[in-house]
Amino acid sequence: MPKIEKYSAHGVFDPPTYSQGIKVSEVNTVLFLAGQVAYDKDGAVAHRGDFKAQAREAYRCLKSLVEAGGGRMDNIVKINTYLTDIRYRADLVPVREEFFGKKGPASTLVQVAALAHPDWLIEVEAIAVV
Repeated sequence: MPKIEKYSAHGVFDPPTYSQGIKVSEVNTVLFLAGQVAYDKDGAVAHRGDFKAQAREAYRCLKSLVEAGGGRMDNIVKINTYLTDIRYRADLVPVREEFFGKKGPASTLVQVAALAHPDWLIEVEAIAVV
C-alpha cells in the first residue's frame, strides 16, 4: 500500500479544501484517469443544465475507475477540474467533499471556454497511486 502524505510548506497558504502538496512513497502502480463527464447509459450527456448532478457523476466515475484499478478515493493524489463557468465553484465544493472529505487531494480548478460537448458543465481528471 502506498504511503500518501498531504503537506504544505512554511510561507505557502494552506487552504482548508485541498492540499498544496502530496508526497507519495512505497508506490507500486500509478493510475492516470482521463477527464470524466456526465454520460448517461447510452453515452449521451446526462443531467443537462444541472451542475451538481454532473459534478457528482464525474466524481462517481472517478471513484469507479480508481476502484477498478485496485484503489480507493484516498488513493487519488491530484485532480484537475475544468468548469465552463467559474461561478459553479461554490456549488462544486460540497459535492467534492462528498467524495474526498474536507481536505481533498492536490487540485487545480480552471474555467474553460468549452468542453467537448456544449451541455457538459464540468470535467474532472485525476492521478491515483495504489
